[in-house]
Amino acid sequence: MKAKIIVRLKQTVHDPQGEAIFQAFQHMGYSKINHVRQGKIFDIEINSNSAAEVRPLLDELARKVLANPIIEEYVIELGEES
Repeated sequence: MKAKIIVRLKQTVHDPQGEAIFQAFQHMGYSKINHVRQGKIFDIEINSNSAAEVRPLLDELARKVLANPIIEEYVIELGEES
């Protein structure tokens, strides 16, 4: 099974990198862009076909390793083997 864990700063946390990217877009003439927040995506392959088995494992990995729960939030997306 394939999975993605998307980690982003919480909305209440200042995002200087997102602001720098936004400013770069503005200087490049992309005036329709209103806001940018940056994040991380982790693509993970797991030897299981059971979402019920995999989801708790991914949640634990995200909480303990991939995200800082004080300032970041995460989303887990499960997909099928291709």
